[in-house]
Amino acid sequence: MADDTTAVVWDSALLDYDMGDHPLNPVRVELTMALAGELGVLQRPGVHLITPRPATEDELTRVHRADYLDAVRQAPIDPFFMGWGLNTPDNPVFDGMHESSARICGASIAAADAVWHGAARRAVNVAGGLHHAMPARASGFCVYNDPAVAIAWLLDHGAQRVAYVDVDVHHGDGVQAIFYDDPRVLTVSLHETPLALFPGTGFCDETGGRGAEGSAVNVPLPPGTGDAGWLRAFHAIVPSVVRAFAPEIIVSQCGADAHRLDPLADLRLSVDGQRAAYVAMRALADELCDGRWVALGGGGYALVEVVPRAWTHLLAVASGAPLDPGLPIPPGWRALAAERRPGAVVPETMTDGVQPPVQPWSPGTENDPVDRAILAARLAVFPLHGLDPHDPRD
Repeated sequence: MADDTTAVVWDSALLDYDMGDHPLNPVRVELTMALAGELGVLQRPGVHLITPRPATEDELTRVHRADYLDAVRQAPIDPFFMGWGLNTPDNPVFDGMHESSARICGASIAAADAVWHGAARRAVNVAGGLHHAMPARASGFCVYNDPAVAIAWLLDHGAQRVAYVDVDVHHGDGVQAIFYDDPRVLTVSLHETPLALFPGTGFCDETGGRGAEGSAVNVPLPPGTGDAGWLRAFHAIVPSVVRAFAPEIIVSQCGADAHRLDPLADLRLSVDGQRAAYVAMRALADELCDGRWVALGGGGYALVEVVPRAWTHLLAVASGAPLDPGLPIPPGWRALAAERRPGAVVPETMTDGVQPPVQPWSPGTENDPVDRAILAARLAVFPLHGLDPHDPRD
């Protein structure tokens, strides 16, 4: 394996996944890559830029039905098209929808390929992370499910144990559903409770299908959960189940919409808390997988204020030393952001000015709603991995 190298998958054509006047605006990806470039992250030694190709029909149909692919091709040329979850407010059709969606899947495959075959230790595709798409249905702004397509590619190329860790504010329902009966794939999702937020799934008792018990892990958190509670939940559950699973590679969906400024959800993380999560995921990959880590983007709708900073931190963590949170943001990027999103509040530094606290979980603290959620998740899934849900050492 290449020592301490990171593949960053990028092509401006990835911005063509554009639903128009819609929350999932590709400007968040454009501004991320611009900020990472201005701060020198993309110029670090060991960073290799990879230009992706679109996923092939065979690669897409490992996850999606062929007739659904036909529908995705047909929908943009038929103004009255209905069905398959397409041509809805969440999933409007747009020109080149199949091609741009296939390219995002191809970018996630390229990231997986680089890591699996040793060209890089880690890889990042910030344009990816479209985790809601189902085998025959668009959902939640997602046409094709690139994390699932990349995981299926890994399985087809010899991987036996893939851990998928999803920190988007919304449940990673599509990836979970696609691999629910496959014991080779562990899906772990921390998200706002489905009682309050789309897609309405991701309860603790969703733990995997017959023969794959314990392969799905869900941590639904109450609205208002901030850095301290979120990080406590992450560290109380994710490292334990991932260690017990012993993956060969970790794939992460790093949606930035758990931030307190995100307009579509109600968790309260800071950019600093998100940065801490990326550091923890890299450390887990270093501990368990010889560093093999594929990091994808995802949701995030504070397009200027949050996403570019969060994902630039992700790119920095993946490619070497984390950035100093207090680092000033270059004037050139601030001008670009103001031009792209007139009226947006353009941040001046890479921090929200907080130091995320470290508060380990311990049993007997269930008066706190976050701690009740932690215990419920541990009770549901820890015994399936031979772990004691009441023992904080597990």
